[in-house]
Amino acid sequence: MWWRLCSLLAWFPLQEAFQANHVEAVTVEEGQTLTLKCVISQAATTSLQWLAPSGFTIFFSEHSGLKNSKYQLLHYSSNQLSIRVLNVTQQDEGVYKCLHYGNSVRTKEVKVIVLATPVMPTLEVSVRMQNGEHVLLKCSTVRSKPPPRITWLLGDDMELQGETHHEYETDGKKCNSTSTLRVHTYGKNSTASCIVRHKGLQGRKLVAPFRFEGLVTDQETVSAALETSSPSSQDPQQSTSTVAVMEDSSTSEIDKEEEEQTTQVSHLVTEANRQFVGLTRKKSGILLLSLVSFLIFILFIIVQLFIMKIRKAHVIWKKENEISEHTLESYRSRSNNEETSSQENNSQTSRSKSCMNYITQLYSEAKTKTKEKAQPSKFKGELTHIPESIV
Repeated sequence: MWWRLCSLLAWFPLQEAFQANHVEAVTVEEGQTLTLKCVISQAATTSLQWLAPSGFTIFFSEHSGLKNSKYQLLHYSSNQLSIRVLNVTQQDEGVYKCLHYGNSVRTKEVKVIVLATPVMPTLEVSVRMQNGEHVLLKCSTVRSKPPPRITWLLGDDMELQGETHHEYETDGKKCNSTSTLRVHTYGKNSTASCIVRHKGLQGRKLVAPFRFEGLVTDQETVSAALETSSPSSQDPQQSTSTVAVMEDSSTSEIDKEEEEQTTQVSHLVTEANRQFVGLTRKKSGILLLSLVSFLIFILFIIVQLFIMKIRKAHVIWKKENEISEHTLESYRSRSNNEETSSQENNSQTSRSKSCMNYITQLYSEAKTKTKEKAQPSKFKGELTHIPESIV
């Protein structure tokens, strides 16, 4: 129910009902908490409502209109509605509206500006030989809104503007800023500092200092080398500790010396670059060799594990093979024993049968002979008996 009411109130036409329109501007840093207060002087029964820049209701009285934990209710009464927005981002920037519903509808607008504070600047130094030798200082800082102001402090009392370039990111809000400064003349104690100022710093400054002492030392080394290699003695004033290339020369002798120094510095820088490239290649070669050795070692371990696995499988297979052969031999010996015993039983049975047949045959023959012998004796007894009876 409250969702429908809030939606209707959010888009309700208010042009004719506005009696007053108050606009405020609030600046907040990215990541901080934004507090919005809407206070009315009358204590009559009214309703208050906060609208987001997108037009949706944040709070209607004490009821939340958006299911977002970053919006919190601080205080609600009949004449005040205070809310806060946690962890402000660039998407939270815009115009927030407080609507007061009484006999008429009044509105209060708050324009919120979200600042993105720049990070600590980085300073790059390079020696250029084009159009005369000079030192190029480059100061850079990123992700700031609005763009920062970058200046250069030379020494302790001279501040000037360099060539500043701002490049906005894809969202068109934050930008990356770069400032360059060309220095043609400098001394051993010369200093240059990059200073970044921004609204989000609240009066503070970001400083990146640089001292030219290191460059002067290199130039003095080059000058000493030129003096040693020169066949004739040179004027001591020509080998002073001034380190910069002068833009205007009064004599051709000084121009010649500057040209020689420039050429020597160029050779020195080239040689330093070569040494740096060689050292980088050497480190890369050592790193590559270490990586290859490590990979070979890992491969050797994998091969050894694979061989151990194969050996283990071979031992298991050999044991199983021996067990199966032993079982087969025992089965064969058992079957041979059974065949031998069956053959012996068969031979004994055949022998007993042959003996029985032989005994039966002998008995039959003896019985036959006994019958044959008994028949003649019977006839003789009858003949003998007859005469006696007759007598």
